[in-house]
Amino acid sequence: MTLVRSLVVGLALLLAACAGNRPQAPLATTGPSANPVILISVDGLRADYLGRGITPTITAMAARGVTTPAMRPSFPSLTFPNHYTLVTGLRPDRHGIVNNNMDDPALGRFAMSIRTAVEDARWWNDGEPIWVTAEKAGIPTATMFWPGSETAVRGVRPRNWLPFDGKMPEAARVDQLLAWLDIQPRAGLATLYFDTVDHDGHSYGPDSLQVNAALAEVDRQVARLLAGLQARGIAANIVLVADHGMAQVADDRRVLLDQIIDPAKLTLVAGGAVAAINALPGHEAAVQAALLTRHPHMQCWAKAKIPAALHYGKHPRVPAIICAADVGWMIWPSAPKADPRRGPLAGMHGYDPAHPDMAAAFVAAGPAFRSGVVLPPFDNVDVHPLLLRLLGLPAIATDGDAARLQPALR
Repeated sequence: MTLVRSLVVGLALLLAACAGNRPQAPLATTGPSANPVILISVDGLRADYLGRGITPTITAMAARGVTTPAMRPSFPSLTFPNHYTLVTGLRPDRHGIVNNNMDDPALGRFAMSIRTAVEDARWWNDGEPIWVTAEKAGIPTATMFWPGSETAVRGVRPRNWLPFDGKMPEAARVDQLLAWLDIQPRAGLATLYFDTVDHDGHSYGPDSLQVNAALAEVDRQVARLLAGLQARGIAANIVLVADHGMAQVADDRRVLLDQIIDPAKLTLVAGGAVAAINALPGHEAAVQAALLTRHPHMQCWAKAKIPAALHYGKHPRVPAIICAADVGWMIWPSAPKADPRRGPLAGMHGYDPAHPDMAAAFVAAGPAFRSGVVLPPFDNVDVHPLLLRLLGLPAIATDGDAARLQPALR
C-alpha cells in the first residue's frame, strides 16, 4: 500500500469514527430520478483484480469516487445468497436464500437452473429487495438479471425486468438498460449484471488470461454505459459491486464424502466449497459421528454449532450439518467421472468470507459521493443502507450499518 493510499485509509477510519451511529437524514433529491442509482454487479470480481491495470474505466471511477481494499461477502460466499444480501441488507440466514441449492419441506428443491423455483416468490419473501421498497415508494425501477428480480417478491415486481438469459451479450445488457432509462418516468433505481468474469474464473482460474480478458471486456461495457448516460445528460450515482471473489482449485484437492461415510445414509443438499448435509432417518447418529470432527481440509458443524462469526445456522432451510472446505479445496460426494466435454474446474468460491480470496470489489461514484475516498473493509450487508440513502428512502432495520459507508457521501 502506498503512503498516499495509507493516508486515505486513515482518513476514512477517522471519519467513520466521527460519524459513529448517529441517524442519517435521507439525501435531498428533486425527484426520484434526479440522480438515478445504478447498481452494477460484476459476478466474481475479486477485489484485487482491480489492481491488474486492465480496468481503466472502473479504476478511474474509484479514483474520482469511493472504493475499498475488500468488501466481505456473507457466508456462504455464493452467487444467489450474496446478490440477495446486497439488495436486502440481510444475511442469507435471515433472507432465506441460504445457498445456490436448497431444500424446503413445503417448497421442494431450489437451484439456479430450476426456473419454477427461481420464479416462485415464496423462496424470496423472507427479505424485501431494494426495488420492491423503491416501487412501494413510487420510484420506478429496472432490473437486468439480478437474482430475485424475476418474481413478484411480496407481491411487487420491478417496473422493467427480463428473465435471465446467460447467452445475452454484455453489450446488449447495457443497451437494454439504457433503453429502459429512456422511458419516462425514468427509473430511479436500475441494476445491471455481468457474469463472464465469474464464468471464466471457474473454468480457467482467477489468475488466467481468460479472466483478464473478461475483466477488460466488462470494463469496456462499463465505459459504454457511462458514455450512454453522458449522452442522455443523466448524472447517475453508480455503485459497482461483486458478490464474492474466487480461489484457485484443482482436481487433486478434493474431500470425498464416500471415503468418510456411506453416502446411502445422507442427503447432500449442496456441495462444493461448502457442503450442506441432512442425515436420512435412522442414520443421524452415524452421520454425526463420522462428520462432526476435524477432517483433513474440511471442518463440519452441527447446525446449532456453526461459528458465530459466520452468522449462519438459524434459518429452517439450513440443513442439519454444514461442512466447510479449506480454501482451494472442494467437497464432493465421490470422485466425479471424467467428462471429455468439460475441462477441470479451476476456480471456486463459497469459502470463509474473511479469506482474502473471497474479498469482493466495491466502487461507487456520482454526484452523491466524495472523491478519492478509500473505505476500510466492510461487510456487504452495509451496501443496502447506502442504497436507501441514495434513493432518499428512510432507513430500514437490517443487518447493515449506515454509518460504515457514511464517510463515502458528500
